Order: sequence, then C-alpha cells, then structure tokens
Amino acid sequence: MDEHLQFKPFGLSAFALALIGWGGLYLIVSMTLPFVWSRWGFFALLLMALTGTVLPIVYFLHQRFPTDPPADANVLIRQAMWVGVYGATLAWLQLGRLVTLYVILGLAGGLIAAEYFIRIREKANRRPPMIHDDNPS
Repeated sequence: MDEHLQFKPFGLSAFALALIGWGGLYLIVSMTLPFVWSRWGFFALLLMALTGTVLPIVYFLHQRFPTDPPADANVLIRQAMWVGVYGATLAWLQLGRLVTLYVILGLAGGLIAAEYFIRIREKANRRPPMIHDDNPS
C-alpha cells in the first residue's frame, strides 16, 4: 500500500487557486473602493492566491523530505492553507497597524506549533497496514 502522490491533481488545483486569487486581487485592488465587501473579498482572494502559490512548493518539499507517517493530500493542502491564513491574517492586522516583528514571529510560531501538534496526533493515531498470511507454512 505504498501510495505515491502524483503532482497533476495538486498542480491543477494550485494553478486554479493562484489564477483566481491573483487575478481577483488585481481586479479588487485596481477597480474597487475599500468598502466592507471588497475588503472581505481581498482577504478571501489573498488566502486563495497564497495557498495556490505555495501548494507546489509544499508538494516538492514533501517529495524531497519524506515524513513518517507519509503525507497525504489532506496534509499538503492543510500546510499550504496555513501559509494563506498567515498572509491574510498579517494583512488584516496591518489595517490597524498592529504588525510588528514580534507579531510576525509569534503568529508564525503559533501556526507552526499547531501544525506540529496535529502531525503528532496523526502519528499517534496511525495504524500500519496489516499483512495477512493466508498460506501458513
């Protein structure tokens, strides 16, 4: 059951997310005024754009440095979304001029810690595949 993840589904998803995200951000920034709905659209599209941009990088890193348990599609997408959430949160905090070096590092540390604990839980709940020997000798 050594299932190797292929890049094609991730590549298509990443391309669609990045295209919609960056294209939508360009339209919002250049053609709208900063009202409530355009601001919310900005944050949603920023999350999409960053997630789509980072998804191939996360896939490459997991291919280059395999982990135990092996990363599945959910792990790759979740880790790429952490980057999108990080960027969108920093952009939102910048509206109130709240972004400092300590906020940047603290938020990054908190998200890295959350992912670390999620991976520890996945490792603890992992059940290796059972091999049944139907022909005992």
